[in-house]
Amino acid sequence: MTNYKNIFGKPVKFLATDPDNAEAEGQIWYNSTAGTFKSIVALEAWSSSANKTDPVQWAGGLGSQTAGLSYGGEQPASQNLTEEYNGSGWSSSSNLNTGRNRVRGCGSQTAGLAFGGATPPLTNTDATELYDGSTWTSNPTGLSSARFTPGAAGTQTSALAFGGYGVAPFPSGSVVTSTEEFNGTSWTAGGALNTARSNMGGAGTQTAALGFAGDEPAASTKTEAYDGSTWTNVNALNSTNPGGYGCGTSQTAALSFGGTNPAEIWDGTNWAVTASMATARPSLGGFGSSSAAVGFGAGSSPFTSTEEFNKSATVITGAAWSSGGNMSTARIQHERAGTQTAGLVAMGNAVTATEEYNGSAWTSGGTAPEAQYSGASDGTQTAAFVAGGIIANVDTNKTKLYNGSSWTSSGNLNLTRRYTSGFGTQTSGICVGGVEVPAYTYSNSTESFDGSTWTTLPATLGTARYAYNVAGGTQTAGFIAGGNNVTPNLDLTEEYNGSIWTSGGATITGSSRAAGGGSQTAGFLATGNSPAGITTNTSNYNGTIWVTAPSVATARGWVAGTGTQAAAIIFGGEPPASPNSTTTEEFNGETTALNLKTLTTS
Repeated sequence: MTNYKNIFGKPVKFLATDPDNAEAEGQIWYNSTAGTFKSIVALEAWSSSANKTDPVQWAGGLGSQTAGLSYGGEQPASQNLTEEYNGSGWSSSSNLNTGRNRVRGCGSQTAGLAFGGATPPLTNTDATELYDGSTWTSNPTGLSSARFTPGAAGTQTSALAFGGYGVAPFPSGSVVTSTEEFNGTSWTAGGALNTARSNMGGAGTQTAALGFAGDEPAASTKTEAYDGSTWTNVNALNSTNPGGYGCGTSQTAALSFGGTNPAEIWDGTNWAVTASMATARPSLGGFGSSSAAVGFGAGSSPFTSTEEFNKSATVITGAAWSSGGNMSTARIQHERAGTQTAGLVAMGNAVTATEEYNGSAWTSGGTAPEAQYSGASDGTQTAAFVAGGIIANVDTNKTKLYNGSSWTSSGNLNLTRRYTSGFGTQTSGICVGGVEVPAYTYSNSTESFDGSTWTTLPATLGTARYAYNVAGGTQTAGFIAGGNNVTPNLDLTEEYNGSIWTSGGATITGSSRAAGGGSQTAGFLATGNSPAGITTNTSNYNGTIWVTAPSVATARGWVAGTGTQAAAIIFGGEPPASPNSTTTEEFNGETTALNLKTLTTS
């Protein structure tokens, strides 16, 4: 008699607690504590990720879910822009040498290949470029046959291009069957497709590839497998996928997605319908594998959204901002300290109230003796500092300390300054930048605090700045980003090592009056002013580059924030054309959990 052990190879286990790893996927066990049979089941689902920096349609994509690349595309004209994806957000990289849309390619983020496409106004190109992780280099030899929206598979040095539009105009031009193989230097002819198609999905290697879906020009369900010389028809998709994308690392594991119909997974023999993207998006870009893919751009304006597909025994909850408890008092230009679950907001313009946050609600703290705002601040909920800024419309060098219940005065700053920034702790703090008075000059000065005395340091910023620069870190490993001087909304980041300031990675867009914090190698920046106005954009810093992160719900300037990159909080501020805000938003990073299921007879 066939039983569970014969089928699965293991007996049904008797356990007091559930397994804590995905290796138990598919296994059944009896949980003696709960008195139920359980198992771990794989899920197939799409989830939202951070938006791209630039809107795009018809872009090329290559790489993996944690190291991908978007390049070219159009919005509204052909672009040469390149962005890298690190599994959570996007950052800009060097441009293609030939701006084009409907481009395809393959390979990895550090060894990528782009070929074909269309230059304005939809003119076919044979251009081929190689990417080394930072720079595109034009290959002396292009495709033998210029084409756009071909299928693609393989690696940078062993690639395959097949099908596509070989002759303009689109969509009435000539769809081709020809295949070309690339060896890292030149293209040579390969076996022809059985059915001419463009905009095909591709998966696998140069000698074991899969081409699927696409347009003939009518939308097609056909699938073909390539063995290095010949294409063979295999089982078709369940439905067409006009304007969709396809990816996969092998001939036996592919994913078709986007477009206007459900996503499908290929298991080497058949296609099966799987979870669809949240947004139908013809003309999107994508990359990854059949179990871990990314789709980006297109869809609905502004064409910047990104979604991730995962087939896993682990439930993935994407990083996101959510509503927190509102403050009792609306305020702008206020001071901040603490963490997401033990936060502090203090004073502000014409406000003396202090409030403390416990992760869900604000409660009243000790009232300050006077409203001090637009100064430097940081520390913890029970040991915070505020220094400099403005009191009753007069610039100040005063310092106040908070002990969790009341405020006391401490040693003054050496410089009187407003719109300055701070980071560190109450006994090891930093005040940097701002506007120095009475001269009203932009400041590059740095002062350190030991809990009672401020000391002027020889270290100066490379670029003097003011206006709620985002700052975070410690007295020996801090950073500052954005701000204003003669140039508004700077995109400059500088890092402090305890003795000198050095240049860091540029922010994605210039900013000022924003919220932020975290550490030198895990900082965050949220909302605030930008060259385009007050924005909902958020970005994260890893000590080298800034990458996009999920957007906040409410755009506002003169806002404050605290916490870490994975658990942040922002509060207050001035939304466009609205009164000062009491709104709080919380950010929580991506989480994972095993998909445990209780088995029943129904």
